[in-house]
Amino acid sequence: MDRIRIVGGEKLNGTIPISGAKNAALPLMIASLLTDETLELHNVPRLADVSLLLRILSNHGVDHAIAGKRPGQTAETGQSIRLKAATIIDTTAPYELVAKMRASFWVVGPLVARMGEARVSLPGGCAIGTRPVDLLLMALERLGATVEIDGGYAVARAPGGLKGADIVFPKVTVGGTHTALMAAVLARGTSVIENAAREPEVVDLAECLVKMGARITGAGTSRIVVEGVPRLSGASHRVLPDRIETGTYAMAVAMTGGDVMLEGARPELLQSALDVLVEAGAEVSATNEGVRIARNGAGIAPVDVTTEPFPGFPTDLQAQLMALMTRARGTARIRETIFENRFMHVQELARLGARIRLDGDVAYVDGVERLKGAPVMATDLRASVSLVIAALAAEGETVVNRVYHLDRGFEALETKLARCGAIIERLSG
Repeated sequence: MDRIRIVGGEKLNGTIPISGAKNAALPLMIASLLTDETLELHNVPRLADVSLLLRILSNHGVDHAIAGKRPGQTAETGQSIRLKAATIIDTTAPYELVAKMRASFWVVGPLVARMGEARVSLPGGCAIGTRPVDLLLMALERLGATVEIDGGYAVARAPGGLKGADIVFPKVTVGGTHTALMAAVLARGTSVIENAAREPEVVDLAECLVKMGARITGAGTSRIVVEGVPRLSGASHRVLPDRIETGTYAMAVAMTGGDVMLEGARPELLQSALDVLVEAGAEVSATNEGVRIARNGAGIAPVDVTTEPFPGFPTDLQAQLMALMTRARGTARIRETIFENRFMHVQELARLGARIRLDGDVAYVDGVERLKGAPVMATDLRASVSLVIAALAAEGETVVNRVYHLDRGFEALETKLARCGAIIERLSG
């Protein structure tokens, strides 16, 4: 099993290209199930989750082709993938595939919308919380599907097709909004999604669906209106840049000091996180190239942050911020409101010398003068990269184990950091 070795203490200077967003690429790929024509996606990151989803879609009969490299492309340059579901041969998504990636459950929406039925394994537990699928299934029921749980599978049926309806989510849900959107585009009549997620990845999906012939207004607001159409066509779409990767590298620069251009980043996708970095003492400036992050060696100031749905501070950057705050001059307060079990990185950060106290959904981080390298274990995707950020500023050597978590969501992480001066390498086996 691969590990990553880091020797801390080096400032980061240079340019880091920002990859396409994983959280946008996955639902966009799933949208290929909605049409028998070709959907071409560009700037798709090279990640383990993308490869796994291609396997899952292939199981349903989706053919795919990955375009060859072009001049100037490197290992961290996004790839182009052509997906074509000319004939859906299987409406079952089996447990052994869905269990490996929760987002694959979203195939339930397009399958029941296009085929009138879907049998998708319940995804089971999750390391960072329960993340139930009941709101996704509620959306399908509102659109006229019958849903039953049978042997660990959600079985949705709408033999006469889905019908437009009002869907009111009791709480903001990105997965529920994705599912409702992909199901409603082929429903007869008009659907209104209330309390919809406003995340940029939802907007990216809606924009792609519109290119495919869908009629959608209001994406990016809490009220989305969908006028159903009989069929969708193919399209070509570029995945938006990854705001979580942007924020992660921005915090790494704030942690270590230095000056890095995050090439291709769009500041409006994570303004709340950039505002927090400025409060912590980093310099942030938007340019035509992307977002520039710098810290000139002054101390890191503690911040008080609560995770919230977009446009608030993202839960997917909470662990990274906590790593940064371990070196703050004072006590930071971080409240996690999205996932109930997302503080598992605390014990591993403590191994590096961090001082963190937990009180329910709040973490109090007492900044320390120095961190010291140690062997640590990654528990999930965002927790693992928080250990990398802490290790970059720790004295001596840190070895991060279980880095397959990192490979799920960060494209060429060690290559990008090493190019900016970090002492970091992957150890195989």
